[in-house]
Amino acid sequence: VQLQASGGGLVQAGGSLRLSCAASGVSGRTFSIYAVGWFRQAPGKEREFVAAISRSGTSTYYADSVKGRFTISRDNAKITVYLQMNSLKPEDTAVYYCAADARRDYSANIYEYHYWGQGTLVTVSS
Repeated sequence: VQLQASGGGLVQAGGSLRLSCAASGVSGRTFSIYAVGWFRQAPGKEREFVAAISRSGTSTYYADSVKGRFTISRDNAKITVYLQMNSLKPEDTAVYYCAADARRDYSANIYEYHYWGQGTLVTVSS
């Protein structure tokens, strides 16, 4: 499966962005067996977990730093996962990556994801 992240850009603090992670090379039915996560990497920092969604989309998980501000969702028919980001802060500035793996229902562990997208840059100005 190939993943394409998009939707990044420059936004002022307090603003919103919606990131998309579109999968290709799989059908909607096949995509529904993949757990999907969003991770981010700020300059000079390690890549960190942001949010994850279970295969069916019924369970979601968030890092404490984004809980209540970000929402992850998926549309298996469109083979796309979204990350709605509200109340953005300058510390949310990073390259955001989506990742997928079929071996488990969900994971917050970066090492448990096999497929990765290329990343999309989010810059939040103060």
